[in-house]
Amino acid sequence: MPDLLIELFSEEIPARMQARARDDLKKLVTDGLVEAGLTYGAAQALSTPRRLVLAVEGLTGESRAVREERKGPATTAPEKAVQGFLRSTGLTLEQLEIREAGKGQAYFAVIEKPGRKASDIVAEVLENTIRNFPWPKSMRWGAGGLRWVRPLHSVLCILSDEGGAVIVPMEMEGIAASDTTRGHRFLAPDAFSVNSFEDYAAKLKRAKVMLDPAERADHIWNDATNAAFAAGFEVVGDNGLLAEVAGLVEWPVVLMGKIDPAFLDLPPEVLQTSMREHQKFFSCRNPKTGRIEGFITVANTETADQGATILAGNQKVLFARLSDAKFFWENDLRVVSQEGMEGMAKGLADVTFHNRLGSQRDRIDRIEALAREIAPLVGAKPDLAAEAARVAKADLQSAMVGEFPELQGTMGVYYARAAGLPEAVANACRAHYQPLGPSDAVPSEPVSVAVALADKIDTLTGFWAIDEKPTGSKDPFALRRAALGVIRLVLGNGLRAALRVLIDDAYLRNRSGAAKAIQQLELEGQYACEVPFDSDRAIENLRREREVARDDLLTFFHDRLKVHLRDEGIRHDVIDACLAPSPLAATSAAGPGNDDLTLLVKRAEALAAFLKTDDGENLIQGFKRANNILAQAEEKDGVEYSYGADVKFAEDATERALFAALDAAETLIGPALQAEDFAAAMTAMASLRAPIDAFFEAVQINADSDILRRNRLNLLGHIREICLSVADLNRIETR
Repeated sequence: MPDLLIELFSEEIPARMQARARDDLKKLVTDGLVEAGLTYGAAQALSTPRRLVLAVEGLTGESRAVREERKGPATTAPEKAVQGFLRSTGLTLEQLEIREAGKGQAYFAVIEKPGRKASDIVAEVLENTIRNFPWPKSMRWGAGGLRWVRPLHSVLCILSDEGGAVIVPMEMEGIAASDTTRGHRFLAPDAFSVNSFEDYAAKLKRAKVMLDPAERADHIWNDATNAAFAAGFEVVGDNGLLAEVAGLVEWPVVLMGKIDPAFLDLPPEVLQTSMREHQKFFSCRNPKTGRIEGFITVANTETADQGATILAGNQKVLFARLSDAKFFWENDLRVVSQEGMEGMAKGLADVTFHNRLGSQRDRIDRIEALAREIAPLVGAKPDLAAEAARVAKADLQSAMVGEFPELQGTMGVYYARAAGLPEAVANACRAHYQPLGPSDAVPSEPVSVAVALADKIDTLTGFWAIDEKPTGSKDPFALRRAALGVIRLVLGNGLRAALRVLIDDAYLRNRSGAAKAIQQLELEGQYACEVPFDSDRAIENLRREREVARDDLLTFFHDRLKVHLRDEGIRHDVIDACLAPSPLAATSAAGPGNDDLTLLVKRAEALAAFLKTDDGENLIQGFKRANNILAQAEEKDGVEYSYGADVKFAEDATERALFAALDAAETLIGPALQAEDFAAAMTAMASLRAPIDAFFEAVQINADSDILRRNRLNLLGHIREICLSVADLNRIETR
């Protein structure tokens, strides 16, 4: 069984595209080979900046012959149907067979496809792959029509076994497949031939090319950490940069330099960001001072002077970059010292947040008002939270963030400290953006939590107010992330907040024009301006709109909460049971209590733990049996059996025992739920498992006596009432 080696050699492939390109090459080729009838043992795709490589082991030498029979139309079918069948099979009418089929005769096609050599199939699959490769961006060059990410120079394609290697015959756009490639652009540019993947990899290594991107990344990191250690530094970890740099070089040579002392007072984040974004340098920290004092650069070639010339050029460019950063830093500090953080933020009045939600200044005003409201709930001082909200986004107007947008929030901390603001206010400048994703930290400082919640709730209610909600996979304003951020802030800090109240208030603040006037009327009792409409009707309309938006947004929160809890290992049906209103209660799905996320999770965790026990699973079975019997009886009789059973009509000992158990459980479950001790409520409910099982074993519900039957049905109604007081157990799936 031969092995297949493919190399697509081109000008430099952007580093960000290489990982996806490796996966695409492997999938397109292997899928094409399998569809054509070949099998293989293993495949791996590799890349360097100038080449995409696929090695396939254990490929079958040829595809198997295939014989396929296909039934066609009846012999009496219209001519068009017959002709269509002929076109689909590629046969002529004379080649079809006529056989008995059901009530009459029909045409049958026998299609025989002989086996094909692997080389022919590979050539066909590879050409199709190259012509249809899904590059995010591609280009056409020269006179040909082929598109590739960068000009494609050559194609290496060989099949090799114990007898040697053969070139797969393929030619397209003037490029013929061969068994030759080239090494490093500068260190070993001459062409050489190969006869297997092992030979290819070994000769590339001698030609100063590390083929495996993982090997290049490991080499860079090991040499970088060793060089930094020798200088008394430590490399700041950056996996994203490491992967990118590994995609920029074929023969990595690590060089280390020191940062000019004139720039050492810049914030470390500024140094790291400037070097990372502009130069692709790794930062080196001095563990004694905690400052960024050195850098690691990775060259793509060896030089006679051990990289001294390369390093000197890099340091010259770095000096210019850091000079710009220092200018931005000093200019921003001057603005802060003269005008304060709120002065820096003035320009946000001219920055549009959204054309229907006003400017960034409008948004800050809304966040400030909401942060004041949230502050007591999280243990923060309202004035401090309001001050933090006013300055949290001020750094968006700074020169530094204008140059490096990824430093928003981070620079706000430094500028707030320079302005002499309280540390809690400064920290909120960065922390109010958090959490940015599932792995990001959740703020815990009260002021930061208040502003972070206000920021995210304002965003959500604003886009709900203008009906710009996520649809399907589209979420251009990252509202799912904002909702998950609210959930993690609430749960991570154990907050007991009524989201419906916060949503209602934020919704009003997000309304513009006439709605703002209504808000003034409703909240202050007077108009802020003349409003030419029926105020009572407008207020009522706004209230209805607010209720619809609030309930819809709470449902959105619940959906995000389900995703979050599923990731935490809580079953979806458990979450649904706790979210759903009791079937016996007249509350909406977004009713009182369902906006207290901490309480919801506490209940879901207790129910999940309960269902993992034998008592829990068996009690669910007993509850569903009782509920099904009740549903059938209530439908048949046209009454609801929930009027209270009487123990004096109990004939059996198990029946009397169930009465006693239900009374005992009820006295425990009610107070436990009131005290939010859901574990105790579940324990009390678990005590019902044995008496319910015994009752069903010993007692016939549909007794001959109507009095006994009604009493026992009402007893089942009592079981249903007690169980549903804890959660909607109808939604629990039986296992």
